[in-house]
Amino acid sequence: MGPVTAGIREFCENFGAYLLPSNAPVAITSPGNTIGYFIPARRRRSETERAAREEAAARLAEMLAATGLTEDDVVADFKRWRAGKPR
Repeated sequence: MGPVTAGIREFCENFGAYLLPSNAPVAITSPGNTIGYFIPARRRRSETERAAREEAAARLAEMLAATGLTEDDVVADFKRWRAGKPR
């Protein structure tokens, strides 16, 4: 399931509507461009979600180790990519 999309004005005016009823992330847009995300924090995660998150972290660690990259390398690469994108 992808994020719900809301314009920044709509999001601000109806914040409570996005906060309470759903655990889905909200992509906040300003004239058609995504400018940020609101990710609601849940008080309790299911055992399945926790296990999936741990598995994803372990797989990421394996991929980094296999390639010799560090988390800092990935972040730096993302920042370079992001800097090259038109706004």
